[in-house]
Amino acid sequence: MIRRRVRTNIPQVDPEEFAKFLKEIEEKINLEHLHSLKKSFEVADKSGTGTLTLEEFKEVIKNSLGLRRNDDQITALFMKIDSLSEGKIAWDEFCTYMQLEYAEKEDAYLRQKEVSFHTPAMIESTPHRETILRIDNMSDGIFVAVSQDGTISFWNSQLDLKRTKTLMSDQNINRQKPKWITDMVLMQQYNKIILGTGDREIQFYESSTFEPYCQVSGLETVPLKLAYCPTGYDECLIMYGDVDGCVNIIVIYATGETLRTWKKMPKTDGIASVTLEKVAHNVNGLTKFIRWKVHEDWVLELRYYEELRSIISCSNHENTALVIGSTTGSTHVESQLREIKESLNNFSNDKKGPKLSQQNYIQTKRRMDSDQTVFKVYKGVKTFDFSKDKNIIVTGGMDRIVRIWNPYVPSKPTGMLRGHNAPIFYLSIAADENRIYSISTDKTVRVWDIKDQTCMLTLRPKSHKIRGDIQACHYNRVTRSLAIATDQMALLNQKVKPQQYADIVITHKEPVHCCRYNASFKQVVTCSDGSAVKLWEFETGKPVFEFSQAHGDNAITAMAFDNTGRRLITGGRDGKLKVWNYNNGHCLKTLEKEEDNTEEITSINYIEMNRNRYIISVGWDRRINIFTDSSDDFHHVQKPLPKWQDDVNHGHKEDILSLASAPPNLLASSSYDGEIIVWNLVSGHIYCHLISPKPQDYQSVALDGDNSICKLIFLEDRAANKHCAQLVASGPRGCIHFWNVYNGGELLAQFSVGSNRAAVSNMVASEDSTMLFTGDAIGFVHCWKIDGYCLRGKESEPPELIISWRAHVQSVTSMDLVEEHGLILTSSLDCTVRLWTIEGEYVGTFGQQEPWDVYNKATFLHPMVPYDVLVDPQSLPHHPCLDGKLTAAQVIHAESLENGENDSEEEEEEEEERKNDAVNITNYLGVRTQFVYDDNMIQEELKGKPYDDGTGKRLRHEKHKPRPKDRGGPNAYQNLKCFDLDDTPPPSAPTKHRDKTDPFDFEI
Repeated sequence: MIRRRVRTNIPQVDPEEFAKFLKEIEEKINLEHLHSLKKSFEVADKSGTGTLTLEEFKEVIKNSLGLRRNDDQITALFMKIDSLSEGKIAWDEFCTYMQLEYAEKEDAYLRQKEVSFHTPAMIESTPHRETILRIDNMSDGIFVAVSQDGTISFWNSQLDLKRTKTLMSDQNINRQKPKWITDMVLMQQYNKIILGTGDREIQFYESSTFEPYCQVSGLETVPLKLAYCPTGYDECLIMYGDVDGCVNIIVIYATGETLRTWKKMPKTDGIASVTLEKVAHNVNGLTKFIRWKVHEDWVLELRYYEELRSIISCSNHENTALVIGSTTGSTHVESQLREIKESLNNFSNDKKGPKLSQQNYIQTKRRMDSDQTVFKVYKGVKTFDFSKDKNIIVTGGMDRIVRIWNPYVPSKPTGMLRGHNAPIFYLSIAADENRIYSISTDKTVRVWDIKDQTCMLTLRPKSHKIRGDIQACHYNRVTRSLAIATDQMALLNQKVKPQQYADIVITHKEPVHCCRYNASFKQVVTCSDGSAVKLWEFETGKPVFEFSQAHGDNAITAMAFDNTGRRLITGGRDGKLKVWNYNNGHCLKTLEKEEDNTEEITSINYIEMNRNRYIISVGWDRRINIFTDSSDDFHHVQKPLPKWQDDVNHGHKEDILSLASAPPNLLASSSYDGEIIVWNLVSGHIYCHLISPKPQDYQSVALDGDNSICKLIFLEDRAANKHCAQLVASGPRGCIHFWNVYNGGELLAQFSVGSNRAAVSNMVASEDSTMLFTGDAIGFVHCWKIDGYCLRGKESEPPELIISWRAHVQSVTSMDLVEEHGLILTSSLDCTVRLWTIEGEYVGTFGQQEPWDVYNKATFLHPMVPYDVLVDPQSLPHHPCLDGKLTAAQVIHAESLENGENDSEEEEEEEEERKNDAVNITNYLGVRTQFVYDDNMIQEELKGKPYDDGTGKRLRHEKHKPRPKDRGGPNAYQNLKCFDLDDTPPPSAPTKHRDKTDPFDFEI
């Protein structure tokens, strides 16, 4: 007879503590420890069989590795290694488990960090005829590019050219040589574009109209690189680096007012101009100019970071390759007094010398050592980036090495990333992605992981197809795309999660076909269409472990546990079954059918009968395949037992979709054509055929028929009772069927699940056969009370529906009931596995960031529902108005209309009341007149249609405007009550006041 599943009592341990325990073992084990551990295994093996029992294993772990851990954690590890439940493990099994677990964890870790771009790159021709100097992006993700001749262009995320304009065309009309742009920066808070020119100017343009706004002229040197940063409300810094290696800073304290003041200045070449001297010596103190001598070579890049309150700049000079310095510097009284004294001496010696303030403005100063941090890099730094979240600076230059620095430790880099074969041209840190993007002058793109400091992706010109010399680069963190300018504009878009899943938590990247709860380890196992298996903590929803390519590239379509719960059996579209130690992803055995039979597996059952264990599978091959499960069989690939004769001669004619078993020896299978066959497991003979009759008023809703039965379950609590329903089927024709399988089989009940008549795709029943949960093809879950249903014979009415809710937006593929916690698992083709209470309260989705606690309802997401379910139109409840069957007025007055149709006497009484209803009107003479308004009068009034021949808006209005009817009585005007008017009192004279503080007081 069939035995019920028996699970070993595995101690419950904290998953986080168990993970720490495994981490300690990993850190302890090296080659030397492995040799000593193997000797400990041999010494502890007192029986000489080459295996250790649980107690011997505990002794080895504690003594050899020196781990004084809880016995429960060591026991849990022993149980996971002993997947065959033999009560002993060998040295090879221990090594295999540890090696595979960490190998699969490493693979899963790397899969989470995978990054890729759509190749080849999107390439478009540009309107620029000169070198593109800089690419930047606006807050909405639009790319902005500017070239040396002043041409500016705007591109969207699909590389469509939205706008282009040449900014300095008006200024170049009367010039023999046109002005050249040196750099550009966006001033988005004030809707401005800042340009640096070769004529030692900083110009401001309106970013909406491209009209020149103002400029700062008379700079000491040409601004090679520009930078802008807001530092507070209406405060900002404008910085530029020059050929002298100086960092020049313009501090503006009232930006809006200052820009408006500059715009009112006299125009030069058609643009309002203010000199740098006036900026440095502002009378109101709204601006300030600071000039620091920082580098011994050209400044190649500079930026201000508010988090550091410092400016970072770089150059090709090795001893001043990267400098982090303050903006204003420390106050040094002695040096200031010395400068003032020297200035006064110079002024007294030379009456025509510069003024004191002008002398300070011209003078270039060096920062104190305490005001700056200098990083020395071989061959200098060409580009850099800083991240406050990661607290790192990355630098790159001519030596082709990407260096990672702690901004407070300039002596040595924390990491060196090698791999580029040409000088580094551009660097960008994406802190939210935990990545560094680097581009070299040979157009090679590399993506680095910040934590592991390893290269995750290398994209070479052969794959992205970008040609020409690189002029400018920019990584847009909004659209996650990389813009590269050569003689063309190119865009590399990163492959990201599809938009439909952008705001939705998903469990797998592919549709999920199976989910099961393992009571032995308190874990949930899920399998997907992408052949991935994931383990989750049931009590918190946290991921534990995963392994992929379980069936190659074929989907996993069926799953079951063995009788101990330590091994997982999966079936795939490749027609194979595989037995796993799923705690480390070790494939223990492969079960294959006869040659050339690769039909999909649809259902698996694990059965223990007469001390023999069997794995039974069904699928599209329309046969019952039985495999023995014996530890004595050492073959990795195993073939099935011979086919039953009844199966070959009188078995299913269509694909088998489901399988169910019940004690003592019953097995039931259902197929696509709606046939159910009950088998005797001992003899292999057919016990009975079950075919449901078609209801009289039934109409097919599927093009190819809807006879398929996707799920069968036996009510084990009723298996021994031959007078009630023991088998529940999810079809055919979208109805649930209750069958008595004895005496040839008898249909005891048949009912539809809901008004939508969606096919039932999965079912699960409680162990005491009191509740039945069904999931359908559009994601609804229904809970039925079946306590006593079909227990004594046929039932004409469906059982009581306790509750129903929408769990998914697509078909429910699997369900599992966890009765000890009152929870139910559901999986769906929408790539999610969700946990619910049996009352329909939403606990959470496996894969979400926030964990839950099954023992604390406050951590459940209820009363919220999944976002995709909330916005899906099919989640709306059925209502006559929503279905379009009735209008809102009909629904509101449904009760009155129903009463009016059913009660003619009441209608006659209402008619009599309407006839007796009168409107009393009192005219201005006080005479009371009575008028009767009945339905006939109203109908006659409506028939009068003035302006029937009129057309047009005004005439239609007159046509439909209600017309008053002359009934011979007084009109509304005559019914108005009249009152005598009082004389208007004269206005009072205003009060005389001498106090002028009140603006409303005045004097006569």
